[in-house]
Amino acid sequence: MKNDKIEFEIMENIGVLGTNPKGWTKEINLVSWNGRPPKFDLRDWAPDHSKMGKGLTLTNEEVNALKEILSQMEI
Repeated sequence: MKNDKIEFEIMENIGVLGTNPKGWTKEINLVSWNGRPPKFDLRDWAPDHSKMGKGLTLTNEEVNALKEILSQMEI
C-alpha cells in the first residue's frame, strides 16, 4: 500500500454551500492536486483546510454540463 501524501493548493475559493455543527464547510473551489492544472472541486473541509472529506472534481466542461442541468430543474 502506497503512503504518498496528496498535495493540493486551493487556487480560488468560489463559495461555501453550508457548514455542519463541527464547523466543517462544504465548499466549491478551484484546486490544483499534486501540481496538476486546477479543477473545480466540491467537498467538505475542516475550518483550517488542513483536513478534507471525500469529494468530487470536475473539469470546465463538466461544470458547464452541470450548470445546464441545474438550470433546467424546477426546485
